[in-house]
Amino acid sequence: MRLGLKILMVLGLALAILVPLSMIRGVIGERQMYRTQAVEGIARSYAGAQSFAGPVLVVPYTRKVEVEEKDDRGFPRKVVREEAGQWTFFPVSLEAGGQLRPGVRRRGLHEVRVYEWQANARARFDVRIPQDGADNPATAPEGVAPARRIGRPWLSYGIADVRGLIGSPRLQVNGVDMALEEGLGSRDGGGVHVRLAEPSAGQVLKLETRLDFVLGGTESLAIVPLGKSNRFSIESAWPHPRFGGSFLPRMHDISAKGFNAQWEVSSLATNAQAQYLAGKRLPELESGEAEGEAMRMGGIDAVGLSLVDPVNVYSQADRASKYGMLFVLLTFVGFFMFELIKQLRIHPIQYVLVGLALAIFFLLLVSLSEHIAFGWAYLAASVACIGLLGFYVSAVLHSAVRGIGFAAMLATLYAALYGLLVSEDNALVLGSALLFVILAAIMVVTRRVDWYQLSGSRAAMARA
Repeated sequence: MRLGLKILMVLGLALAILVPLSMIRGVIGERQMYRTQAVEGIARSYAGAQSFAGPVLVVPYTRKVEVEEKDDRGFPRKVVREEAGQWTFFPVSLEAGGQLRPGVRRRGLHEVRVYEWQANARARFDVRIPQDGADNPATAPEGVAPARRIGRPWLSYGIADVRGLIGSPRLQVNGVDMALEEGLGSRDGGGVHVRLAEPSAGQVLKLETRLDFVLGGTESLAIVPLGKSNRFSIESAWPHPRFGGSFLPRMHDISAKGFNAQWEVSSLATNAQAQYLAGKRLPELESGEAEGEAMRMGGIDAVGLSLVDPVNVYSQADRASKYGMLFVLLTFVGFFMFELIKQLRIHPIQYVLVGLALAIFFLLLVSLSEHIAFGWAYLAASVACIGLLGFYVSAVLHSAVRGIGFAAMLATLYAALYGLLVSEDNALVLGSALLFVILAAIMVVTRRVDWYQLSGSRAAMARA
């Protein structure tokens, strides 16, 4: 009975340590929120996550339509009204690319990645203005007004945050420089456009366009494949890209010197054109650095990339804290084994103090990692906690040798945890192997233990 009560007490104390562990995880989440606010603050003062779409050729027109209305006396009558409309044409081919120059801006303790995209976008249009029997005033019968009047078309480029445009973009249409203006209407209000000469019904428009521009943004970039054939290429000195969106690169090369990525997307493989015509907004692409969070994109299909930090201190600290309960259980199991096998008496308060020392490690880790590299922060926090526990356990277990052995066990656990953190892809197999080895070690050490005899010894020791 005494042994069973002791086991229940140890389990209860281990569960009680979940309270400070959950509070520490709350602190980590709060610090992550502060970093998100820093990103938003820089995005407000510089430019946010960027998206680029276009060009699109828009041809407006007005036409006369006959509608039935009721007059003042309520009798139906037919009247002629003018109705506005527009045709939207997408490029036959679209190529966009350039150098993505990364940079860092600080807001308090937090570093936020920004970039300048030195880009060019080339597109080719081959469209025919729809023919309507009376659309062309030159061919309309004498005395008959044209059914449709065609207005001045425009080329439209969509940009998520025009504040990111640096300098003056240069647009050439069929080799002629054109002056860009702000976007038109609600859909194109976030970009730029240029007006073209008014065409006639049935006219074939062949346009070769080239836009050279520099676009600044924060952390992520998305490009919308609006052409029938789309080719995108981006290179950068940032060695840690994360590709997302609706399409992964067809080819990419990533090294310590940076990355080079190329996409090829056909209009048959995307609904971007239909989504654009339906009025969908430009995509919003965010870098997901917290564990389990992927890049999120809404709106039109797009290719995307983010400049991510390979060691996000908050996501790493959060992942580490998830193993906190395992650390507490293994440490309590070690205490319990010493208490039973060596016939030592360890007070519940001593269990609690050791559990709190284990929990405080994660708070030290996140606070130090805000000021120094994560690896050094992990080393400093683990050395501090292992040293404190080794010193304390030496007195609890009445032996410096036992204290050193206990500290060595903790050092092994912390080293294994660090291996899990830096090997994210292999975390599951490494974690399961670690648990198997620990369970096997406990079974080997206790394989000859007579638990009934130990229980009886505990009862006798308690009566004494």
